[in-house]
Amino acid sequence: MKLESLRELFISELQDTYDAENQILKAMPKIMEHTSNSELQGALRMHEQQTREQVRRVEQCFQILNMKAKAEHCDGMEGIIDEGNKLMKKGGDPAAIDAGIIASAQKVEHYEIASYGTLCSYAELLGLNDCVTLLRQTLNEEKETDKKLTSLAERVVNVDAVRAAGRRMSEEL
Repeated sequence: MKLESLRELFISELQDTYDAENQILKAMPKIMEHTSNSELQGALRMHEQQTREQVRRVEQCFQILNMKAKAEHCDGMEGIIDEGNKLMKKGGDPAAIDAGIIASAQKVEHYEIASYGTLCSYAELLGLNDCVTLLRQTLNEEKETDKKLTSLAERVVNVDAVRAAGRRMSEEL
């Protein structure tokens, strides 16, 4: 489909983002299943609930546009999720897997931050103020989630992975 206007591009990006959010929801149970750190599990559970609300906000944007919510497959999110799945399948030290899960989750967050930032910009230019409000709320949540994941990685998860590697090295000696 040719894009003839910023409005059509906005709708296309909204459909892509709708699919991305739904892919994340589908992937969350598997990710949580491979997580060993309880604080990380809690953060992922909270983000899963937040993602459900974010999906509702995207659906509200479709309503504002007088459209039925429709997904357009998001290849980018599929690739990021696929990379995370490959990492989890490798197995190994639970702390290292948790560190990898955080890295994968942050890739997801950065993709979403870029998507929602773009959508906010388009919605502002199109005068879709109600969409701007909804999308900006999600953008802020994504940024906050990224900060929380960074903090968790730096305070606990990455440190645990280093300690576990140190224990293995000393056992090998």
